[in-house]
Amino acid sequence: MAATPAKRRHKVRRRADMSLLGGIRPPIAVLSVLLLSLAGITALNLGRTVQDPVPKAVLTSQQQFAEDGAIALRASIDESFTDLGRTANLFNAGAPASPDAVLDKVSSVYQKWTGTAVVQISSGKLLAARGENVPLTAVDTTKLRAKDGLSPRMVRLANGETRLLSFAVLSWPGTPQQLLVASSNLRFPGISLGQFRSIAVIDDEAEILSSDGIPEPEQVRTATQRADAKRAERQLKSFAKTAAVKVRRNPISAREPGSGGFPGVSGSLVGAVHTGDRSIAGYASLAGPQPGEPTIATGLGLSVVAMVPVSENPTAVAGPLFGLIAAGALVVIGALAVALLLGTVQRPLLRLFLESRRLTRGDLTRPVSSPAYGEAARIGRALERLRRQLLGEPAGAAAPQRRGRFARTGEFGSRGLVLVCGALLLVWCAPMLLLLNRADDTAVVPQQLVNDQRERTDTLTDRVRRALNEGQADLLSVATLIGSDTSPADMHTVLERTRLEHDRYQSLYVVDPSGKVVAHAGDTPHQPVSRAKAGHSIRVLNHSGKKPLIVGYAGIPSRSGSTVIGEFRIEFLNALLKRPGLGEVRVVDADQRVIGGNTGYRAFHRLPNERLRTLVAGTNQQTGISPHPSGILYRDGGSVQIAAAAPFVGGGAAKTLGWTVVSEQPARSLAIPEYRRQNLTVLGGLLGMAAVAACLGWLHIVVVRPLRALADQAEALAGGDRRTVLYPRHHDEVGAVTRSLELVRQQLPAQPKRDTAPTAPTAPSAPAAPATHAERT
Repeated sequence: MAATPAKRRHKVRRRADMSLLGGIRPPIAVLSVLLLSLAGITALNLGRTVQDPVPKAVLTSQQQFAEDGAIALRASIDESFTDLGRTANLFNAGAPASPDAVLDKVSSVYQKWTGTAVVQISSGKLLAARGENVPLTAVDTTKLRAKDGLSPRMVRLANGETRLLSFAVLSWPGTPQQLLVASSNLRFPGISLGQFRSIAVIDDEAEILSSDGIPEPEQVRTATQRADAKRAERQLKSFAKTAAVKVRRNPISAREPGSGGFPGVSGSLVGAVHTGDRSIAGYASLAGPQPGEPTIATGLGLSVVAMVPVSENPTAVAGPLFGLIAAGALVVIGALAVALLLGTVQRPLLRLFLESRRLTRGDLTRPVSSPAYGEAARIGRALERLRRQLLGEPAGAAAPQRRGRFARTGEFGSRGLVLVCGALLLVWCAPMLLLLNRADDTAVVPQQLVNDQRERTDTLTDRVRRALNEGQADLLSVATLIGSDTSPADMHTVLERTRLEHDRYQSLYVVDPSGKVVAHAGDTPHQPVSRAKAGHSIRVLNHSGKKPLIVGYAGIPSRSGSTVIGEFRIEFLNALLKRPGLGEVRVVDADQRVIGGNTGYRAFHRLPNERLRTLVAGTNQQTGISPHPSGILYRDGGSVQIAAAAPFVGGGAAKTLGWTVVSEQPARSLAIPEYRRQNLTVLGGLLGMAAVAACLGWLHIVVVRPLRALADQAEALAGGDRRTVLYPRHHDEVGAVTRSLELVRQQLPAQPKRDTAPTAPTAPSAPAAPATHAERT
């Protein structure tokens, strides 16, 4: 019955699939294309000499430095606004207090504001003031009820400086409402600049609101220094104009692929060259702690620009010779491997295909041309035996003796040939992956990266110290507002409000002189203590376990012996340490036991590296008034490491802890030219191995395994097995040979046996019976 059109279309589709995916030609062709492409990529990436004026790692480090400044400034502004509002709420919850009493308590608890004042809202009259004069002329008390009327605002003073004003309302029943105003500058809290670095805060119009690091004209003595200061100021203004435009972009579209960690817009800029030093800068906008979550500070439209001069390295890392040689070697080795596959696997298989087709067409005059070795030789010898059997030779006749070098040692099959090709290609891939362009012994790490590691670690140390000091100041603020007649319910209300406003506490509670918990909010107190150790307002109570228990104390003046205690969340401390570009960061105590970290760590265990322990011990040696941060670059076991340590230096309750922040990162993770070249070399080796594994594995699955099975089936058929049906696994050359052998198998039982000599005529035989269905199939 003729095939239907649908069946014909199905056969056409199967043939099309065979031509695209099946057969021996596609794996070899794809391998050739991949090797040529890899040779071109190697020549382009490793064969070109490109020397950037400043390594990308240095530019990235300046970007991250600016991000640190933006994070510190945003946290300072938000913390200041929150503290002022919370202090006003605590006063509002108690008995009415005089303006002078309010400002005295605020000044005794917080030292973050340059000036404070209390103004009567109805009349605008100044009731009390502390510190520098607050620019109250910029405050319109009649518009405080409007939307965002109490939002902070920036005011430019007559001397050109900028002040940030924060507001909170003091309100008691039966008394006129009062406005609590706090003024602060826009300088960075605790940013370590090091030498020759300058940093500035700019608005959305590129106006520099505050700057640090560039000396004022009256601070320098020589004309050269004054010229350098003016040049640096002009360059900083130029960077500010460029950064003000770039920070207006969308944070998602502005971020490079693969970068992250900072929710705002940030980047780096390259400036002019002067006496061999090129000015570079990093910029960052003020962004909330989480993407898409604005804060009070983010609504001010401020950005940070950090600038530093860096010495240029005019020497190139390497020339184009290595890339060209590597690409040429790959072309030669790949050509040999492909030629080996074509000559030893593809051509013998195609010859078998033609010989098997010849036998099925009935051309039995010529002997089968058999390959010399491998499964193709076994199949060729089997075809020759089948040809003789088709001519009348009995199936049990002895097989012809093998000749050649593999006659006694066994056949060297297609699997071995594929392995030889793989080993030949690995001659190029393995050295690229493991030996060539190793940078650990030759990498030149710019000194600026070591300096940035030290300064950023010092900045992070100050941020942790200030966070703990702010926590203890909050406790002191709560303690000063608890009166002798405050009920436990009111205490709980104040504690719960403080815990919800700040995520640094896991538990807040008040204990009386006997150690009994009077009121608490949050988790159950772990170890209530009635009073702090003399001179220690923040302590670590335990010295073993899974988590350190860090607590802060604040005595209640109106309740002698009673104490407000806050237990800090260790997760809050660890979150402060998560900054990209610093590697592994640890906080250790005075005995070098680990307290916290930005990655997995074991609490109260010593630092794992002896070099780090020595660095911490040396950093804590007091030189002058206080210890100083330090950074080192060392090579250990073939790897280059950058490490820095910074102890707690400065005032506040956290100084008595004696903690030190330690950071360490491998230089290979930085975008240094030598390591970039090494990474490209390793990438070339990996791509080569992937291409070899994919194509040769494809060839083994599609051709080698079916060919080995076909060799066994062909020898069994030539040996007399007429009952096993041969069917193709794939529609390719091996499948075509299999179909030909199946046709030969079907012809063998019907082939009459031919005598060598004529015999006497015999009587005519009866007509042959019709063939059965089994014989036809």
